[in-house]
Amino acid sequence: MSVLSARDLVKAYGPQTLFSGASITIEAGERVGLLGANGTGKSTLLRVLARGEPADEGVIDWQRGASILYLPQEPKLPEEASPRVIVGQALSDWHAALARHGEVTAAIERGEGDDDALAEQARLADSVERLGGWEQGHRIVEMLERLGIRDVDRPVGSMSGGEQRRVALASILIARPELMILDEPTNHLDVDTIEFVESYLAERFEGAVLIVTHDRYVLDAIADRVVELDRGVLTEFSGGYSDYLALKSEALAHEQRTEQNRVNRLRRERAWLLRGAKARTTKQKARIDRARALMAIEAPKEAARTELAGLESGAQRLGKTILDLADVSVELGGRTLIEGLTLQMVTGDRIGIVGPNGAGKTTLLRLVSGDFSPARGKVTLGVNTRIAYFDQARANLELDWSVFDNVAEREGAERTGGGQVHIGTETMDLRVYLERFLFDGSKQRQKVSALSGGERARVALAKTLRSGANLLLLDEPTNDLDVATLGELEDLLVSWPGCAIVVSHDRYFLNGVATSILSFEGEGRVVRYPGGYDSYRTLRDEAVSLAAPKQQKAAPKPAPGAAPAVTPPKKLTHAERIELEGILDRVAEAESRVARLEAALSDPNVYEKGAEAMKQLHRDYDAAAADVTRLLARWEALESRR
Repeated sequence: MSVLSARDLVKAYGPQTLFSGASITIEAGERVGLLGANGTGKSTLLRVLARGEPADEGVIDWQRGASILYLPQEPKLPEEASPRVIVGQALSDWHAALARHGEVTAAIERGEGDDDALAEQARLADSVERLGGWEQGHRIVEMLERLGIRDVDRPVGSMSGGEQRRVALASILIARPELMILDEPTNHLDVDTIEFVESYLAERFEGAVLIVTHDRYVLDAIADRVVELDRGVLTEFSGGYSDYLALKSEALAHEQRTEQNRVNRLRRERAWLLRGAKARTTKQKARIDRARALMAIEAPKEAARTELAGLESGAQRLGKTILDLADVSVELGGRTLIEGLTLQMVTGDRIGIVGPNGAGKTTLLRLVSGDFSPARGKVTLGVNTRIAYFDQARANLELDWSVFDNVAEREGAERTGGGQVHIGTETMDLRVYLERFLFDGSKQRQKVSALSGGERARVALAKTLRSGANLLLLDEPTNDLDVATLGELEDLLVSWPGCAIVVSHDRYFLNGVATSILSFEGEGRVVRYPGGYDSYRTLRDEAVSLAAPKQQKAAPKPAPGAAPAVTPPKKLTHAERIELEGILDRVAEAESRVARLEAALSDPNVYEKGAEAMKQLHRDYDAAAADVTRLLARWEALESRR
């Protein structure tokens, strides 16, 4: 049974048609991902489907009595209400089912019930179970805490926009509607919280989901199919994000073959016409009509995409010292966020930063940018280091200025026509530069306040990358970006001749970009792991498992007569003793490999080999560094059992 069925939807704003003839059906329990470039109308389509605004044309059928809940990018919540109250109000269906179940049960116990009453009682019991069970109070607090809301009785009006989004998301998750319509639900969530939401939707939620998200791991984990909004048309692909990529590639290849065949037929028919064939027979008339029809067909347009290739040449050359942190500690509001962090960056480093919200990730970026000094320790920037800071709130954008004026950093620049961008040895007009970020002439004149979240992110990115910096500080750069722009940004950073420090919750992005991960692990502890996100998770889990026996050894002795708290470690097997004898040699070999690759990455001539060679070199370095960490962990584990 379908929860929602929409046919031939049309929506336009002025001369711009966002979608036309759009049709989509969502079955009960189905998970559907919606993809599309920024500004194509994805959020508008969600609002139309959620009854937030009308379509210009078309029909939408919603399942009678079905609960459909919508999470917008900027939810509006009652400012005086607390998270506990707001999430509790989302359980209205549960309260109604529970109350009605009590009434029917009481009537049956008085002997007033019949077969219909018994059937209703069973149906209501199923509804109560589906909506969360017979006790809900603990679930409200638990859900809020899992989404990072600790003070559940604080008025939401005093909370940040990101915290309010998490409260709104909690109210939808706990309500268990027949259909959730979610617009970028993972924005402003840390990685652990995203993984909780992902597992909740994939394993615990039984209803249907329509989700717009740039998080490709989430799409792969939950989506039964992906729907793409491209040039006003909806196209469906079965499977998750990986399946979408494969099917999309096949569709594009088929489209190109079809177009080439059309061009070849057109060339033959046109040549026939030019030879002066006369339309004296029905067959000749049909051939003329066919030739005219072929000429009337419009060639398929390539989807618009950003063009960031080549912008990496605008980075200034780095010196020997880039950024050094020596035993740095940061205290803020009576809390120690960073304790004794020592960090040295070398050419080619792209450090990803992960950790819970509020742990100090943004604070570290502000420390590096010079906004404040550490409580202890020293921060040293190289003489040639030039920093560009892409902040999470896009605060460096003037909402009342046009796109052009924002990137030119001067009000009125658009009217005077001033503005050039110097990218390495290349100089280009600012208008041409902005076209690389998908801002045509009319878009460049628009005020930033009228843009979508993803378009604003592109403006901020254009402003950041034109500065000629060689150390990029990027705070959640992936928020609101469409997947095509994300791919372009990944390629740009991989070939970037400078360095980057990136705070991101996007696991796919970190796997593609990061050469190491800096993990905030609580109580001021910040640990650096080699490799991307998957390497970090593997190494962190190994470190946790190795630490567990040590903690058990440190535990107090059990009272007399009690069972021993610690099981003695098993003795080494013969094979493990042989492995232990040779493991330090393997560590030395791996460290030598890392040193060779570091030297190769530090060689200025390496960037002449091209982006693909650079990617492979970084992959080799990540693998070698991960080998060192893995071998040392194995050596420690074996040595502790000798």
